[in-house]
Amino acid sequence: MADIRMANKGDAAAVAAIYSPYVTDAVTSFEIDPPGPGDMAARIETVLARAPWLVYTNSGAGVVGYAYASRHHERAAYQWSVDVAVYIHAAHHRRGIGRALYEKLFALLRLQGFYVAHAGVTLPNAASVGLHESMGFVPVGVYPAVGWKFGAWRDVGWWRLPLQDLVPTPAAPLTVAEAQALPAWQALLQSTESKS
Repeated sequence: MADIRMANKGDAAAVAAIYSPYVTDAVTSFEIDPPGPGDMAARIETVLARAPWLVYTNSGAGVVGYAYASRHHERAAYQWSVDVAVYIHAAHHRRGIGRALYEKLFALLRLQGFYVAHAGVTLPNAASVGLHESMGFVPVGVYPAVGWKFGAWRDVGWWRLPLQDLVPTPAAPLTVAEAQALPAWQALLQSTESKS
């Protein structure tokens, strides 16, 4: 049995364990030292003040993946845009978990009133590019040699996904707390995924 739900600080250790290899064994993340459970708990709490952080749980394995949205930039005019990321435990790759997390995340972001999602991908990364483009993301540019990790300069490509049609005067996005009061929010979270 598998489920997607909102993360909480109690998920921090599992989330940190999933993320760690993306820091220590790959150039996927530009962090050098993986955050521990305490740091991850603080990150989860910060994100949840504004946007969803979802975890994918499997009854036999616990949390096996997560996805979240964060501010694209701090300036006020960027408030309708988010950056998104998804990370899956290596033992659970290629099972549709990333897609399931993203589908639910994007639906919740639409309810909140966000208009555009962006994803940065350290290149090359055919699997991540494939997932994002299969979800409707389109490439918008590359920051060449923007980071140095594991002895080489790394490029980061950026992809963009419109979440809904633009309007002339958008209302400010709802906070997570405000959006959770919507019946549609609860309905989305109550629909259970079965892949694992």
